[in-house]
Amino acid sequence: MSHNSTMTPRVPKVTIGLDLGDRTSRTYDVNADGECESEATVSTTVAGMTHCFGNRERCRVVLEVGTHSPWVSRLLEQLGHEAIVANPSAMFAGAPRRRRNDRLDARFLARQGRADVELLYPITHRSAEAQRDLESLRARDQLVAVRTKLINHVRGAVKSSGARLSRCSAEAFAKRAAGEVPPELAPALMALVEVIADLTRRIARAEGQLAAITRERYPIAQRLQQPAGVGPLTALAFVLVIEDPHRFRKSRDVGPYFGLVPRLDDSGDSTPQLRISKAGDEFGRRLLVSAAQYMLGPFGPDCDLRRYGTAIAKRGGKNAKKRAVVAVARKLAVLLHQLWISGATYDADYQLKRRAA
Repeated sequence: MSHNSTMTPRVPKVTIGLDLGDRTSRTYDVNADGECESEATVSTTVAGMTHCFGNRERCRVVLEVGTHSPWVSRLLEQLGHEAIVANPSAMFAGAPRRRRNDRLDARFLARQGRADVELLYPITHRSAEAQRDLESLRARDQLVAVRTKLINHVRGAVKSSGARLSRCSAEAFAKRAAGEVPPELAPALMALVEVIADLTRRIARAEGQLAAITRERYPIAQRLQQPAGVGPLTALAFVLVIEDPHRFRKSRDVGPYFGLVPRLDDSGDSTPQLRISKAGDEFGRRLLVSAAQYMLGPFGPDCDLRRYGTAIAKRGGKNAKKRAVVAVARKLAVLLHQLWISGATYDADYQLKRRAA
């Protein structure tokens, strides 16, 4: 998803609020004068949406971001309409709406879309190809999460019986555990060990496919692996989540896009220190934070980013280390965007050399 800042200021002839449901959706049409022209229920399928919007004159259709909004917005644009995808978390600042039903939501979207699109904090979904490739990354992530959970279960079960499995990588766990699981626990645990072995094979296959995707369609992701801690998966996810780097006027805008800046509550004389906003894509943010943790960890090489984070951690105070990790993740996001835009070669000591000069 991306913020869309180029919206048509005119009032369209017809604005349609489309409240998407899992099986059926609700529409509410208003004309340029703000009068309701019609309401309807439409099936949340390609056939249903095409039947409803296919033969209509071009109009503005407003819908909220959600599970169905990517394909619905693309379909509406293919049918010649102006699709506006509203961001409810920004519209309502996380506050719950007191009165909600499909008809009221569709009515609200239509009237807001007619009055001022900017009030909807509109976003633009990524392309179908980028979405498909990103789902491949997320599927691999789910396989890893399931394998980790099963490995922890097997280790815990063995430990509770008084034994212990030797330390090893997740990739080698199934083979190692097959020879170390106590005989009395084998009937209960060996089935899980076999599943872990199968998951490991599937993860390796998925990583091979993702490497091929990077080579063939996203070679820029290979350049973004220059900073230590940014592996092929993190670089590819960064490229797929952003997709178009030129939609950010400044590289520093990438930090807020990933939700790596504190929430703002500046009212009167009070400016409390809040947690990060966690806006945007959670998967991409998690990978950036993981890379930052590596940079600040025992194996992270000495570089500008590590020195920057270490200085923040040394200030002490509550959650100093966590703040350092988030700060490095934010700096890393800005750095990766700059490398992407400029095509420059990464210099790990650029700031150090600049200060020395």
